[in-house]
Amino acid sequence: MTKNKAIIVLVTILFAFQMHAQERVTKELPFHTLEGIVKEVFTQVSNERGETIDIEAFCNLFLPNARFTVLYQDDSFPDPYETVTLKEFKELLTDEYYQKGFSQYELGKRVDQFNGIAQVFQSFEGKDSDGYEEKGIASYQLIYLEDRWWILSVLWTGNSNGVEIPQQYLDPE
Repeated sequence: MTKNKAIIVLVTILFAFQMHAQERVTKELPFHTLEGIVKEVFTQVSNERGETIDIEAFCNLFLPNARFTVLYQDDSFPDPYETVTLKEFKELLTDEYYQKGFSQYELGKRVDQFNGIAQVFQSFEGKDSDGYEEKGIASYQLIYLEDRWWILSVLWTGNSNGVEIPQQYLDPE
């Protein structure tokens, strides 16, 4: 009888340890915090020359019907803005442009949230393999569902027209 109790105690301890480890890993996933999910967007799209972007990991940050809109500040584009779906954006990420290397990192952000919705303004700097650099701001709209944050839409613009990014968006929170 003592041997059976020891086995039961051992199994219970192992099960509790495994559940604690799974819980810790789940809480550390990037989409469980607003800061984590917006940071992960840059992690996913930044890559060294020859690396491919993990499209599945990238898409896991977004709702399936997410939208991506860029507001151009350059008269050389026929339209002042362009909006694409998640499916279309996935195709853009497989373009040779990103295979040559691309990096984007956060300069600062401002987070506002209420009752399962959030708005994050994140300033960034990006650089491509040709050496082109640009700063800008991305505006994320997010919702909290199923114990995690999902990005519903992203709107961004660069400062190629010389407009400086306001200090309130350059300071980390």
